[in-house]
Amino acid sequence: MPGALDILSWACLLAGSFFALVSSLAMLRLPDFYSRVHGASISDTMGAGLILLGLVFQAGLSLVTVKLGLVLMFLVITGPTSSHTLAKAAYRLGLDPQLRSKEENASSQN
Repeated sequence: MPGALDILSWACLLAGSFFALVSSLAMLRLPDFYSRVHGASISDTMGAGLILLGLVFQAGLSLVTVKLGLVLMFLVITGPTSSHTLAKAAYRLGLDPQLRSKEENASSQN
């Protein structure tokens, strides 16, 4: 059974690392602030959750598992809340969302 838990743990750790990488690429590739916040918060929460789940499988039933569960609950609550707050503050400060790409704007004006 420990071999199966190790495989499951490494699968979660690798999947979480993949989502964290996608989150960092979203920060670079998406066009405006709102899409960046959305892409980063969703992928980052999923990546951190899978990494913590992989660590839970490695720790087994112990006090460490309880602490990792508390950290996971904290991340699941604060990640989306902070991204929503950032987007709301940006909107109130006058940063309008980009509704169309520059190419679509140019083609619609012709």
